[in-house]
Amino acid sequence: MADRYQSFKELAADAQLDTDYCIRASDRGSEVVILAPHGGWIEPMTSEIADAIAGTDLSFYAFEALRNGSHGDFHITSHRFDEPTAVELVGRSRFAIAIHGRGNEGTDAVWLGGRATLLRDAVGASLRDAGFEAEINNKLPGLHKANICNRTHSGEGVQLELPRRLRDLLAKDHELLQSFGEAVRNSVLPSSAI
Repeated sequence: MADRYQSFKELAADAQLDTDYCIRASDRGSEVVILAPHGGWIEPMTSEIADAIAGTDLSFYAFEALRNGSHGDFHITSHRFDEPTAVELVGRSRFAIAIHGRGNEGTDAVWLGGRATLLRDAVGASLRDAGFEAEINNKLPGLHKANICNRTHSGEGVQLELPRRLRDLLAKDHELLQSFGEAVRNSVLPSSAI
């Protein structure tokens, strides 16, 4: 299904902030921003997962649809995602890690993508060490230069695509959600070495 809107400007002309959608952002001055550009009802649980990864010290951003059934209405594909707060926050960051949801096709693995290959591989290794499946994928690779995760000042970021089954598990199990968040954080916090 094609996106209804090709830009945030188009979406904002039709939808109302804090009624149809909301934007949550915390600039914590970190080198890494964790974001969920398709949060709320667009790709359920992605905002909560991004928030768990960000904790209280990594910068955080979420664009969230507030109405059930909003996937098609509020989804702006990642290489067209141009909401100004996100673009500004990501542009000030060295790396961005974007949390996305996907269907249950294929394995239950987190699909790893993005242009920051060293960080992507570190995230994958840390997730596997914590007991999660993670694999590089070619279906949703996150390599487009305009992808919101790659609009950092380094031109690199990481895209994580979580299957619905895993997101549902994380929603039901707070300890598992924290474990997932810590696994990604463990690969991010030493980012100055990457």
